[in-house]
Amino acid sequence: MTAPLAANVAAAEDTVTVALGERAYDILIGDGLIHGAGAEIAARLPGARAVVVTDETVAGLHLAALRESLAGAGIENEVLTVAAGEASKSFSVYQDLVGHVLEARLERGDVVVALGGGVVGDLAGFVAATVRRGMKFVQVPTTLLAQVDSSVGGKTGINAPQGKNLVGAFYQPALVVADTASLSTLPPRQFASGYAEVVKYGLIDDPKFFGWLERDREAVFAGGQARVSAIATSCKAKARVVAADEREGGVRALLNLGHTFGHALEGATGFSDRLFHGEGVAIGMCQAFRFSARMGLCPPADAERVESHLKAAGLPTRIADIPGDVLAVERLMNLIAQDKKVTRGTLTFVLARGIGKSFIARDIAADDISAFLVDELKK
Repeated sequence: MTAPLAANVAAAEDTVTVALGERAYDILIGDGLIHGAGAEIAARLPGARAVVVTDETVAGLHLAALRESLAGAGIENEVLTVAAGEASKSFSVYQDLVGHVLEARLERGDVVVALGGGVVGDLAGFVAATVRRGMKFVQVPTTLLAQVDSSVGGKTGINAPQGKNLVGAFYQPALVVADTASLSTLPPRQFASGYAEVVKYGLIDDPKFFGWLERDREAVFAGGQARVSAIATSCKAKARVVAADEREGGVRALLNLGHTFGHALEGATGFSDRLFHGEGVAIGMCQAFRFSARMGLCPPADAERVESHLKAAGLPTRIADIPGDVLAVERLMNLIAQDKKVTRGTLTFVLARGIGKSFIARDIAADDISAFLVDELKK
């Protein structure tokens, strides 16, 4: 499905296809790919006009290169810029973007291009999914977290006061362009946050990948081929799961390892820079393993191994690592009760029998989770 590029534009170092029949799409991975994004989009969506949704930080770093690429491919484009941060995944910002797209008279065959991290991708994707009952959509993720997770699989949406990602739609992109060069502009904390999602794929069902990360984590952080390999392996893992269960009716729920705890922590900290998404996931994965060990499901040594690796990567692993006021168990439990995986009022968690042996656990007793969180807050 990959279109040829001009000789002076970098080619993808790896291509992962998400196999969804007529809605299949490529994830292009490599250095410098933003400069060829316009040609790739034009080859797949000939004649389309584009609206680029980005945030204030990313616009200053990568917008000029993308717009030059779009213009070079003959794609008319406009730009809509939002504030950086989770607060932009809101009803009000979504409404503003929808209004601008409609005023620009963009049509169903035109394309919304998300340039940025997970916040921009989720928000722009929801706009694409809902305006005119569905426009074309392209992801150009510029963070590690977005490249390995949120840009792949079609989850789009915004937050509500009741919790994270509670309003949204499954809506697949036509293309994902993961330019690894954009990761060099990330602050260390943001790169580490994205790395938590990389580790997740090893913990779900690939113990060999987790072992490789334990050995080569520093090379992944340094960049080069190790980084490309880590991103490609993560995307291939997610692509397999999405192809098997696009709308999270079964096995796809495994991708939420660490997210039930993590989303509650994000909500309790106000969806702010106090706790990045990947940091919440890191704590959440450690909690999932510690809770599994507490319930006799997982060897304690595996829980310790997970915590040690994430800590070495510069990530928080316990609630006490979150700066600011102490979080209340009651607030966390209320947020967990709003989680999208709750079924008829019963709690569902992704737990583990060991590294690479995660499973979906239904009907988890709320009292067990509450008691666990009380003990977690003591540490």
